[in-house]
Amino acid sequence: MIPGTGYLLAGRKKLGAVVLTISLGLLAMAGYLGLTQRDRILELAVAPQQLQYVTIGLCLLGTLWIVVIVTSHRALRPGVATKGSRFGGAVLVGMLSFAVAVPTAMGVQTARTQKDLVQTVFAAGDSKSATRPIVKNKKDPWAGKPRLNVLLLGADDAQGRKGVRTDTVIVASVDTVSGNVSLISLPRKLMFMPFPKGTKLHEAYPDGFGKDGITKEERLEWMLDAIYKNVPEQRPGIVGPSDNEGADILKLSVGEATGLTMDYYVQINLAGFTQLVNALGGIRVNINYPIPVGGSDDDKRPPNYYLQPAQNKHLWGAEALWYARGRYGIANPDDARSARQRCAINAIAEAATPPNLLKSYRSLAAVGKNMLRTDIPQDLLPAFLELALRIKSAKVSEVPLDGRKLKFAYPHPDYDGLRTTVATALSTKPTTPAATPKPRPSQTTPKPTTKPTGKPSTPATTEPTADLANACEYHPQEAP
Repeated sequence: MIPGTGYLLAGRKKLGAVVLTISLGLLAMAGYLGLTQRDRILELAVAPQQLQYVTIGLCLLGTLWIVVIVTSHRALRPGVATKGSRFGGAVLVGMLSFAVAVPTAMGVQTARTQKDLVQTVFAAGDSKSATRPIVKNKKDPWAGKPRLNVLLLGADDAQGRKGVRTDTVIVASVDTVSGNVSLISLPRKLMFMPFPKGTKLHEAYPDGFGKDGITKEERLEWMLDAIYKNVPEQRPGIVGPSDNEGADILKLSVGEATGLTMDYYVQINLAGFTQLVNALGGIRVNINYPIPVGGSDDDKRPPNYYLQPAQNKHLWGAEALWYARGRYGIANPDDARSARQRCAINAIAEAATPPNLLKSYRSLAAVGKNMLRTDIPQDLLPAFLELALRIKSAKVSEVPLDGRKLKFAYPHPDYDGLRTTVATALSTKPTTPAATPKPRPSQTTPKPTTKPTGKPSTPATTEPTADLANACEYHPQEAP
C-alpha cells in the first residue's frame, strides 16, 4: 500500500529508501499544489497539450505502482509456502493492483475526455471570428476591463425544424471584479434590430433588420429570432471570415440595441438542454402558475398536460425544457418565457455543485460537445475559470425591461430607451438586498452608451436590477 516499505521489510534497504522517498515526495508535491497552486491546476485542466502529459504521467505512475506491488510481494514471499498461502498472496496482489488500476484508468479517461471537450468546443488559433476581441494580456485579460459581456443564444435546431432560430437571446454582463452577473433578456419578436454605423450590416439594413407594410406571417422572417438564419442567407460573408456568421451578426446587432459591446457568445442547442439537465441529476425550480407541456397556439393544439404550481419542484430534462419554453395560452408569452429561462439558468448554476460535476463529469462533457458552440478561445480558459469561481459565489440579477414602455410589441421598438435602461441598471452600484426587497424607481439616469439618434427615449422606470433568486421565489399567481 505504501510503495517502498515492502522492499525495506525484505531487506532491500537502498531500493526501498529510494522508492519510499519518491512516493512521499510525489504525495507532498500533490498536497502543496492542491493547497497553494490552484491557478496552475486550473490552467492544467484547460490546456490540451498539458492534459496529454497528464494522461501519459498517470499511465506511467499506475504501471510503476503495480510493478512495485508485484515485486514487493515476490521479495517478501517465503521460499516455502503452502498452496493456500500462495493463493491468498496472489489474490491480495491482484486486489491491490486492481485498486490502483481502476482510479488510474478513470483519471486517464477523464483527462482524455477533458482534452477532447476543450478542443471540440473552444476556439483554437485557426478559428475565424469577425467580432472576437484581440486580447494581448492573456494572463489577466480583465485588467482595465470592468465588465465582460457574453451573448447567450438558445438555438432551436431540433430535428424536423427548418433552419435555426435563436428563440433565446440573453446578455450576461459580468462584473469582472465582484463576479456579479446581470442578465438582460431580449424578446424573440423584436423587429428592426439595429446594426452599428460604419459596418456593412448597417449599409445593408440602414433602418435595422425589418420591413414595413408586410403581413403578420411575413414578419416572422424579420424578427430577432430570424437574424441568425436569414441575414447570412440574404448577405453571405457580410461580416467577413467567420466560423459562425449568425452568431457574429447577432453579437453586433444585440450590442447596438443594448449599447454594450458583446465580447463572446455561447450558443446552446436546445435539443441538448434536456441531456444537460439529466446529466446534472435534474434541477429544482419554483412553479408559480400552470405551465403547458407541449401545445401550439398557431395550430390550435392543446398541451399534453400542465406543470402545476409547486415549491422547489424537481424537474428532469424534458419537463425542465418545457418549464423554460412553454407558452400555450399564456398572455405575454415571450415575457413570461424569458423570466422562466432566467430562473432555469439560475437553477442550473445551483445544481452545478462540485460533487455533482465530479460525479457526472463524463456525461456532462459528452453533452457539452454536442450542444455548445462558442468563440471563447482556448488560451483564455484559465482566466475564464477564475472568473467563473467568482461568479459561483456572487449574485445573479436580472435587468427588468418594461416591454410596454419600450414598445417591444411594436414594429419599431424604442432602442434608445433600451440603451438608457441598460446603462442605468449596470451603472447602479449593487447593494445587499433585504429579505424581501421592494422595487424603487431609479434616481439617476446616466448618459446612453451610444450617440443619441434624435428619437424620443423612454427613461428607465423600473428597479435597475433585481436579485434573480428573489425573482424566482415561490409566489403562486395567475398565469401572466
